[in-house]
Amino acid sequence: MRTQVAIIGGGPSGLLLSQLLHLQGIDTVVLERKTKDYVLGRIRAGVLEIGLVNQMRAAGVAERMDKEGIIHHGTVISYGDDQIGINFSDHVDATVMVYGQTEVTRDLYAAREAMNGKIVFDVEGVQINDADTDAPYVTYTVDGSEQRLDCDYVAGCDGFHGVSRQTIPAETRREYEKVYPFGWLGILSETPPVHDELIYASSDIGFALCSMRNANLSRYYVQCDLSDKVENWSDAAFWDALKRRIPEEHADNLITGPSIEKSIAPLRSFVSEPMKWGRLFLCGDAAHIVPPTGAKGLNTAASDVHYLSQALIKFYDNGDQAGIDGYSAKALARVWKAERFSWWMTSLLHRFPGQSDFDFKMQQAEVAFLKDNANAQAVLAQNYVGLPY
Repeated sequence: MRTQVAIIGGGPSGLLLSQLLHLQGIDTVVLERKTKDYVLGRIRAGVLEIGLVNQMRAAGVAERMDKEGIIHHGTVISYGDDQIGINFSDHVDATVMVYGQTEVTRDLYAAREAMNGKIVFDVEGVQINDADTDAPYVTYTVDGSEQRLDCDYVAGCDGFHGVSRQTIPAETRREYEKVYPFGWLGILSETPPVHDELIYASSDIGFALCSMRNANLSRYYVQCDLSDKVENWSDAAFWDALKRRIPEEHADNLITGPSIEKSIAPLRSFVSEPMKWGRLFLCGDAAHIVPPTGAKGLNTAASDVHYLSQALIKFYDNGDQAGIDGYSAKALARVWKAERFSWWMTSLLHRFPGQSDFDFKMQQAEVAFLKDNANAQAVLAQNYVGLPY
């Protein structure tokens, strides 16, 4: 086969890029190593920045999101029983949308299939070849048959463990990483959310997050040891830990129920530079990871897609290559700001092993400053709803 843009990875960033390019007459082929059902079975984030919401609308896939998504005008930061309400409208003219990443992916699959978009599932042995030349191509295997896909450009949207980043020579790449000494134990339950806004809770025994997917589907997290295992946590133990970490008034109102999904996720900050090598571009988790505290993972991938789609559209429209040449620098400038915000939120709200009394006092002072200072709240709001593209 031949296509204009080969996209490695059939998750939300690869699908969104494919959809945006298709609408401008640019041909793509998406290669996904898993099945469609597997991709749709992954439980991921659910807070969408305004930039991603607008991209979904531009891609023509926002009908269900606009109907079922929940607009949030603020969030709550708690420290013990002390609560700080961050009202976005008081500080920025923007909101966020609560709409699960699985639903975003489902909508994008439906749109690509309706437009006969080319998506190849169950691909194995993907290799990106000659990306540093004018004639890149991708080889892979499907059902034991070797295939070759010639293209103008390759977009690596295949995640942290994918082949795209590893294609860039090690001597060219520079990687930055911080691994946090704890994880998040998360559950999904068919129960009403404890509050109509997300609650980010810091307590003496660790962090907790109260989130949601819809009016009867809640997503909750508690900080746990990296060595912990899901089998160590009964539902009752989880609910007890959550109640002891959130403000009493919310703990009293918490409706519990059986978990329908339970998992532990490690936390890390990671950036690989550059995000462009020859005719290969990296998007999303292929280039960077954030701890989920700031709700920036999917949203930062979406900003990559915005910069890359605009660059490719301009190139195919009038030969303007400035956006392509500047993609890495532009994407990374925003990525590092999202990394900073996610690192700050994580550092502010978690208990760290070996945390000194001084460190603890600094956390308390930071929270007190946030509570009393409208400018500090405005900075949080600006970052949370999403920095401009």
